[in-house]
Amino acid sequence: MIPTAPFGSTGHASTRILFGAAALAAMRQEKADAILEMLLEYGVNHIDTAASYGAAEERLRPFLARHRDEFFLATKTGDRTGAAARESLERSLERMGVDSVDLIQLHNLVEEDEWQTALGPGGALEALVEARDEGLVRFIGVTGHGTRIAAMHRRSLDRFAFDSVLLPCNHTMLAQPDYAQEFAALVATCAERGVAVQTIKSVARRRWPEDHEGPRFAWYEPLRDPDAVRRAVHFVLAREGLFLNSSSDATLLRATLDAASEVPEAPAAASMEADVAAFEMQPLFGEGVRDTI
Repeated sequence: MIPTAPFGSTGHASTRILFGAAALAAMRQEKADAILEMLLEYGVNHIDTAASYGAAEERLRPFLARHRDEFFLATKTGDRTGAAARESLERSLERMGVDSVDLIQLHNLVEEDEWQTALGPGGALEALVEARDEGLVRFIGVTGHGTRIAAMHRRSLDRFAFDSVLLPCNHTMLAQPDYAQEFAALVATCAERGVAVQTIKSVARRRWPEDHEGPRFAWYEPLRDPDAVRRAVHFVLAREGLFLNSSSDATLLRATLDAASEVPEAPAAASMEADVAAFEMQPLFGEGVRDTI
């Protein structure tokens, strides 16, 4: 079974692996049902989805009808105005067939103009606070991608007492000194304030090469070597207080859950660098690549 840890100050002990329901976005219901049963097998108790994840919320509905009380349920809205964010939340509740979610997150809040709108008068945050007061949500978080997001999350936390943050964490991202410094500062701030830190892209290899042929189950190319996946998972989970969202490539879910079921040991730097060389790994964001999805 996968160990749990306090999810910030929410009072919930979440498994260190959170199921990233983006994996269900384009999946048939029968396949989604089988994937979700795997969560019960490993004891995963936290699901993270979003309004923009294709059919993911609909695919969760039958499972939640049977198991809602067993899971901390999180979704996201990418809307920045209050009216649109409220509509997005209500639509998510309807799709999943639930009366409330445990966590609603402002999705990918990194651009300055969107930040000002979402956190300003009449913005999405204002509407989500009202929804919290009405019992439609219990907690409010903020997510994002790119090398600027750690610093932006700190700004967001200074503006509002968010309950959680979400951002990339893997060896190639933290090998960038500026990002590593901002990431460490954010983690320290979150520890002081009781804010949950969720990480994404743990098993990312690189962006897809232009000449790649064949299926793509995530927007980035993931690692597939089982030992490399294990090291990538342990790279994150060996860091106290971090949670890891599973990949949107569902074919990697069992390997990820197997790795998370072990006591995590921080991989040696040499072994991580060997993986970078062997698998031609690159950071998803940063110098030489785009800073957006």
